[in-house]
Amino acid sequence: MTSTPSDLPTVLLTQIEEHVRGPVRERLAGLTDEEYFFDPTSAGTAWTVHPRVPAETLPPTAMQGGSGAMVIDFEYPEPVPAPLTTIAWRLGHLIVGVLGMRNHAHFGAPPADYMSWDYAATAAEALAQFDAAYQRWIDGVRSWNAEDLRLPAGEAEGPWAERSRADLVAHIHRELIHHLAEIALLRDLWAHRG
Repeated sequence: MTSTPSDLPTVLLTQIEEHVRGPVRERLAGLTDEEYFFDPTSAGTAWTVHPRVPAETLPPTAMQGGSGAMVIDFEYPEPVPAPLTTIAWRLGHLIVGVLGMRNHAHFGAPPADYMSWDYAATAAEALAQFDAAYQRWIDGVRSWNAEDLRLPAGEAEGPWAERSRADLVAHIHRELIHHLAEIALLRDLWAHRG
């Protein structure tokens, strides 16, 4: 069997599109609010997205990010080991930290950061935010040709600044695959809870 070599933009786009548009999006169909917020820890200690609580009730190093009624949990520096995270938290991370910040830095999207994001209160709202952020990312990456992908990722990317845009795209796609697989596992845990 012989194959025709593909150009770099096609390889990068095909890899993630076949993953997200196929099995992942199908796997997210029917996500309920109960699953979205499901904490599989017996102590209820998973980081999640939840209604804002008074800052004085938080542990000393705990933080909550968000501009609206819903906030996301985190700590800086992150504890070791970091707490387990819910589907709500993982989708928030993908929407804001993985896609939203990059969409702003590279593709003209509004600013996005953990402290100012308006986090979703429902699974349907989170999936709509994910779909919009993912579509903007894919449309943006699709606008880069092979020469564009060789350019440095740029200042907004911190430690990735000098790496190529192709390296950045591959990294973002790895992040998507990694966290979406975790979400699929959490759905399995939900389906098989005792």
